[in-house]
Amino acid sequence: MRDIVFTRESGWIPHVIREDGELKLTLGAGADANHAPRTFTFSIGEAHLAVIREDLARHMLLWSAVLPLCDDAGTRGPLDENAAVALLDPILLSAPADVDALFHRIRWDRGRLIAHGADIDLLERGQVCAAMRAATETSNGKRAQEYHANRRRAERGTVLAPLDAAILKYTGQYLHGATVPRRMPDAADPALLPEVMRVIATAEQACAGMRIGRDPRRGKRATDKRDWDRMATTVDAAVRRAHPELVDDAVRTVSFLMCSEAADRSRSTPMEDDEEAGGDSADFGGSARKTILSFTDDKGVEQKWLSDSPRTATAEFWEFVGDRSAADNEVFTIEDEEMGEGIQLHFYADSIARITTVRESEGGSDPEYRVEYSLVDGIGGYRNLVSTFVRGGCAALEQHGPWMPDVAEFERARRRRDAQ
Repeated sequence: MRDIVFTRESGWIPHVIREDGELKLTLGAGADANHAPRTFTFSIGEAHLAVIREDLARHMLLWSAVLPLCDDAGTRGPLDENAAVALLDPILLSAPADVDALFHRIRWDRGRLIAHGADIDLLERGQVCAAMRAATETSNGKRAQEYHANRRRAERGTVLAPLDAAILKYTGQYLHGATVPRRMPDAADPALLPEVMRVIATAEQACAGMRIGRDPRRGKRATDKRDWDRMATTVDAAVRRAHPELVDDAVRTVSFLMCSEAADRSRSTPMEDDEEAGGDSADFGGSARKTILSFTDDKGVEQKWLSDSPRTATAEFWEFVGDRSAADNEVFTIEDEEMGEGIQLHFYADSIARITTVRESEGGSDPEYRVEYSLVDGIGGYRNLVSTFVRGGCAALEQHGPWMPDVAEFERARRRRDAQ
């Protein structure tokens, strides 16, 4: 038989039950292997119940001290009830000075107390009883998040000025630096918003005209890391030059915002427009001599492109790559059977091979091919080579060499590049 004896407004604050005639404190903490919340209980006495009823601060301090024991229990272990019971008298029945001294020696959940209104300055000075005079039963989780965020920054030696904080709040990265930034003007201090917007304007001017292209090698929505790094470096330099007082966190969040917005624009742009913006697809339709192309991947999947297709050959090829590329599928080929030539892209090695037919198959003999290799500089290099092949075939690729027919020579060149 279990009866609730005492509970507070917040359902998370431990409450007191009577189970088979025995008083116990029960609380929810942590989760089991199936992510369901765990519940822990341990015995208390009538004197402890009396303090819990009358003194919110002592009740909350006990909760804060028991939570690390619940963490120790993990997903399936038992609560160390002896350790929990050993906390009762020192926290609930001792003088404030003794409680403060105890909290210097034990582990406790500082964030839980801060969420419930504890005075942060007093907590930092070790005056936990005095800090809890401001405690409330209602919780403000954001207050604890802000505290932990500032603590992590302080551990890195970063102290935010008001403008730094306003910029981080504007981008939504004040609490979590890993959050994708976005524009949130209502979150910034209204008095500082005009200055925040001046910083943003500096960044926008610095990267005007720059773009972040897509990188189908890494998936349909992936973007070019080199483009990202180039834009981030440009924005960082401009913002630091114009606003030298800003800390690194504030500068980085502004460049992150500019880059993530540029990447989103690229992802929402049709592939043809994406290529035209990069200058790689000029006049594919009229001047391209390719009429039928075959795309294949390393898994044997094939797709045909015809000249009367509503989309360009390069757009369809890169769409094919974006759909099919994977860690175990990094070799893609474009073949023009009519002309007897093609190119093979080796994404795993940043290289390409151009393949031309030297002699057709005759009288049952195998055809003879010339295979030449070249190194490729990132996705931009691949895009340029693919569009050049589509426009003019293997002959047009000559200017994009050097092309090495000897495999050993090519491997030496690749190792030299990778060693740099």
